Amino acid sequence: MKKVKLGEIAEITSSKRIFASDYVSSGIPFFRGKEISQKEKGEIIKDLLFISREKYEKIKKSYPVPQEGDILLTSVGSIGIPYLVDDDEFYFKDGNLTWFRNFCDKIDSHFLYYWMLSNEFKKQVFNNKIGAVQKALTIINLQDLIITLPDLHTQTAIAKALSSLDEKIELNNKINKELETMAKALYDYWFVQNASKSWNKRKLSEVANITMGQSPAGSTYNEDGEGIVFFQGCTDFGERFPIVRQYTTAPTRFAESGDILLSVRAPVGSINFANTKCCIGRGLSALNNKTGSITHLYFILKELEAIFNLRNAAGTTFGAITKDDLFSLSVNIPPIDILLKFENIAKPIFDKQFEIEKQNQTLSQLRDFLLPLLMSGQVQVTEAESTLDKTQSIKNQDYYNQRFELWLQDLKLAARGDIDRQTLREIFDAMDDDDK
Repeated sequence: MKKVKLGEIAEITSSKRIFASDYVSSGIPFFRGKEISQKEKGEIIKDLLFISREKYEKIKKSYPVPQEGDILLTSVGSIGIPYLVDDDEFYFKDGNLTWFRNFCDKIDSHFLYYWMLSNEFKKQVFNNKIGAVQKALTIINLQDLIITLPDLHTQTAIAKALSSLDEKIELNNKINKELETMAKALYDYWFVQNASKSWNKRKLSEVANITMGQSPAGSTYNEDGEGIVFFQGCTDFGERFPIVRQYTTAPTRFAESGDILLSVRAPVGSINFANTKCCIGRGLSALNNKTGSITHLYFILKELEAIFNLRNAAGTTFGAITKDDLFSLSVNIPPIDILLKFENIAKPIFDKQFEIEKQNQTLSQLRDFLLPLLMSGQVQVTEAESTLDKTQSIKNQDYYNQRFELWLQDLKLAARGDIDRQTLREIFDAMDDDDK
C-alpha cells in the first residue's frame, strides 16, 4: 500500500459561480450542499432550484460540468458528505461543494468515494475544518489529506464488494416506491374516485390521537446512544423512516413505533413513520388512528403535505401549523366498515414496506461494518465476498420475485383463474426489464 495526497490523484476544484438571478422555475437541476446530502441519503429533494438549459449549455461549452464517476463533497455546514455522480445532468453551487475530477490512473473513483465514508477520512476532515462560526473545508486543505492506496485491482474489488450492498438497497428502495404507488392507487379508488357525499366531515382530533412534540433541554442531547432516540423535526426524515442522529436522556413527549410523524414547523406537512418508540421535538407531532385504519390516516396526511407543497410553490411560506389548526382540521371520513376493509387490503402493503426497510437497515449495517475493515486491510476482499455471496445471489431473484407479485396484483390476472401461475411467471420472465 502507498500513501499519497488527494491532490496528487485528482483535480480538486469547484464550479463556475451562479447567481440567484440565474434561477428559473424549471430546467437543469442546481444543487447546493443540502440537495447533495439528500441525494446521498436517498431522500426526496424538495424546493429544488434550476438554471436554464441555455445557461447550462453555455457553461458546458466553455467549462467542465459534472460527469459520471466524479465526486462532490459537501464543504460548508454539514461537511464531509460525498456524492458519487451518476449520469444525470445538473450543476452545483461553488463554495458549498468541492469537486473531484480528472482522476489519475492510480485511483478508482468508486474506491475514493467509499474511502470518504470511512472513519479515517472523517478524522482527517475534522482536523482540517476552518472557521470559528461556520466550519468549512478548503480546496487547499483537501489537497493535503492523505489516502492509503492498495493496488488498482484491489481498489476496484473493494468498491465492487461494497457497491453490491448499495445496489441491493437501491433495488429495495425501488420496490418500496412501487408499493407506495400501489397503495396510493387503492386509496384514490376507494376514497377519491368513489367518495360519497353522505360521508361525514370530522375534525382530525376526532379520528386521530395527536401528540404535539416538545423539545427536551439541549444539554441532554447526545450521539452515543444514551437514553432514547430523539427526532427534532423533518430534517431528521429519511425517505420512509426517520434517520437516527441523536438521543436524549430526558425525553418529554413520545411517539410510539408505527405512529405517523407530521412536521408542524417549516417545511410544514412532511410526514414519516416512527419505526421505534422515540422522543419528538417541537417540530413534530405524532398521530395514530382512532378509526381502525392507520393507512387511511396516512393518506389523509399525505394530502395535507401536497396542499402545503402547492402553497409553498406559489410563494407562500408557512412557519408552523398550530395545535388548534391541526386538531380542528376537517377531514372526510367514510363508515367504519369501509375503513376496516381498506385497512385489510392496504396494511399488508405497508407491512411489506416496513420489512424491506428493516432489510435495508441490516444491509447498511453490514456495509458500514465491512467498510473500515476492507479499507485498513484487516479483511481481504475474498473474505468479504464470501460474506456477501448470499446477498449477491438472492439480490436479482428476490427483486424480480417481488416485482412479479406486484405485476400480478397490478394487472389482477391472478384473480381471473384462466391462466395458471407458472405460465404467468414464464411470461413475466420473458419480458424486457422496462416492460416489467
